[in-house]
Amino acid sequence: MGRAEERKARQRGGRRAAPKSRRSSRAAGGEKKSLIRRLFTWKKILGTFLGACLLGIGGFIVLYLTTPIPPANAEAKLQSNVYKYSDGSILTRNGDVNREVVDLAEISKPVQRTFVAAENKSFYKDHGVDFKGTARGLLNTVSGKGAQGGSTITQQYVKNYYLTQEQTVTRKLKELVISLKLDREKSKDYILAGYINTSYYGRSAYGIQAAAQAYYRVDADKLSVAQGAYLAALLQAPSQYDWQAAGPVGKKLVQQRWNYVLDNMVEEGWLDKSERQSMQFPKPEEPKPSPGMKGQIGYLVLAANSTLASQLVDQGVAENTKQAQAMVGAGGWTITLNIDRKKQAELEKSVKQQLTSKLDAKKRKVDGNVQAGAASVDPKTGAVVAMYGGTSYLDHFTNNATRRDYQPASTFKPVILAAAFDEDAETQDGDPITANTIYDGTSKRPVVGSDIGFAPENEDDRDYDDVTVQTAMNKSINSVFAQMGVDVGMDNVLKVGKDLGMDTEGLKAVPAQTLGTMGASPLEMAGVYATLDNHGTKVTPALIKSVENSVHTVTQPDPIGDQVISRDAADGVTSVLTGVVDDGTAQESVRNNPERNGQKVAGKTGTSDNNKSAWFTGFTPSLVTSVGLFGEDAKPPHPQVTLTGATGLIQSPGRINGGGYPAKIWAAYTFGVQTKVTKFDLETDQGAAVQKPSPSPSPSKSPTESETPSSSPSSSSPSPSRSSGSPSPSQSSPKPSQSQSPSPPASPSLPSPSDPEDPLDPQDREQP
Repeated sequence: MGRAEERKARQRGGRRAAPKSRRSSRAAGGEKKSLIRRLFTWKKILGTFLGACLLGIGGFIVLYLTTPIPPANAEAKLQSNVYKYSDGSILTRNGDVNREVVDLAEISKPVQRTFVAAENKSFYKDHGVDFKGTARGLLNTVSGKGAQGGSTITQQYVKNYYLTQEQTVTRKLKELVISLKLDREKSKDYILAGYINTSYYGRSAYGIQAAAQAYYRVDADKLSVAQGAYLAALLQAPSQYDWQAAGPVGKKLVQQRWNYVLDNMVEEGWLDKSERQSMQFPKPEEPKPSPGMKGQIGYLVLAANSTLASQLVDQGVAENTKQAQAMVGAGGWTITLNIDRKKQAELEKSVKQQLTSKLDAKKRKVDGNVQAGAASVDPKTGAVVAMYGGTSYLDHFTNNATRRDYQPASTFKPVILAAAFDEDAETQDGDPITANTIYDGTSKRPVVGSDIGFAPENEDDRDYDDVTVQTAMNKSINSVFAQMGVDVGMDNVLKVGKDLGMDTEGLKAVPAQTLGTMGASPLEMAGVYATLDNHGTKVTPALIKSVENSVHTVTQPDPIGDQVISRDAADGVTSVLTGVVDDGTAQESVRNNPERNGQKVAGKTGTSDNNKSAWFTGFTPSLVTSVGLFGEDAKPPHPQVTLTGATGLIQSPGRINGGGYPAKIWAAYTFGVQTKVTKFDLETDQGAAVQKPSPSPSPSKSPTESETPSSSPSSSSPSPSRSSGSPSPSQSSPKPSQSQSPSPPASPSLPSPSDPEDPLDPQDREQP
């Protein structure tokens, strides 16, 4: 083959090769396109989409079927207890969460609709979910854009009450499913009530009731439509929209939101257009700090809780005290006390002015050991209208008004007299015991007629010889009432004490109890004297006026009970006790008080062994108040100590007597709150209120100012002035007629102002 032919052959081969290459390329491209078409045909795409939809629907159905409506989360169920004064004003709230659940029926329909207009206009027509908003929320969660609104009221309630606030796909899917189920199973009113009771409104307020108080100082049932619209507007941004804390931008935004709510109400036909146009933006009140437990509040709260817990057990709501206390602590209670705001404030002021302002623990150690307690009761209703538990609950946790670890001392003497009158008791010589019966008032005189020897010492070991019962009460003569207790029978005395309201369970019926050596509280003694004031009809002091709870019903027992002693006996004791004020140990602080203005008063002082407690329990026809001072070492374990020398009293004997600070506190408080002068309505023919007392001989031994009382009764038995417990009938003073002046003349045996006002009751000691 020549060169020409070879060249031609190569050329032919080259031309043939080139087309072959192009065909191969086209073939390869076609194969790829064919593969894509085979893999992603419209049928396959549609099938895949439909499959995914079916899978999603199936998964949702499974989720719907397997997801129950859960119980409420623990935080959503937390509520505070609300405590109110007798007039309905708030005393305090106590609990981890400031929430008080209220029934939807308590909230007006227009106010209810403000929340629907603000958050979910289609609420009454939808099925509980907003699929579009939920889908948007899911996408935002997956993409990391955070939370976004658009949920229905039902969904928001589910999130608040059943779930948590976490932003996860799982939580949002659960929210969707539970909302659908809840909408099918519960009414719209149920859901709306749950929503407005669980939502957070700012100012630490959860629920509409707490919000109404926090922003407008009213209960939820008193909210206006304009106020309701503001609270509804708050839910979008509670902190930013709080009017008092907001800047110019926040104030502008919340007003826009408020207008939006009201305009929606008009649009839905829920609000008249003319009414809407007349509305003005309701600026909320300044934030008010929670009163907490400081001052007297803590004492009142704990006393109320204790009372409520006892009632839950008594009425079978709780099985035992522990369970009852847990129920009270769980919250949700609205407890209205009988405490009168004005009287409470006046009692606190009186204690401060008359006592605590004079204490200075830096100058005198004993001043730091002085504790005061007081309780004031309306004898006609039994209501505890005021209570003083101590300087502050945050400083001293023990409630001095309810503590029972100190002796009531001579304030127990009226109980002995009440038993004598009610039992128609007689002396050892067979004479009826009346206000004019004469007893031997010799100090350390052994009692007659008792198997257990007892010879109590009078204060400062003072002898009185022959005195009437009236004078013995005025001067609080221990020896007379020790003998009277034996004459009446100590079993009878303790029984009458229990009937009047004292806790005498387990006490030994021995003569030493006549000195008031058992424990008692100011509240307890106020109840005893209230029963006397109420003519012998039992008065049980009632701290709680009413209790409300959405779950439990608690009925308040009637504070006024049965007739426990005769009216004649009760009125006779009251009549005698007026002499203590007008002619006895309380005259300096009470009778001569310039604020008395003619007010009739009865009462009794008391000072216990070694001056560890000092008392005055007194009453008018409409108010009974018991004041006690207690010596308690400021250092743990807080043993009982003397009050002697407190406030700088240095004149011998320097003790705090019942006729001193306790009586002064009583007088300042009582005459401060009782402006109307009242008189006792007594059905009796004996006692200082209706007749002049018989004059008593002067003491046969009058101590000097330097003398101090013995710390305990003498164990020896001095020679008695008589061999019997009372004089012969011929020695008894005749009863004067009722036509005599009711104002008794001063007794010639009255102590001078420098003398101690009340006997020092010796320690409980039985004579061998």
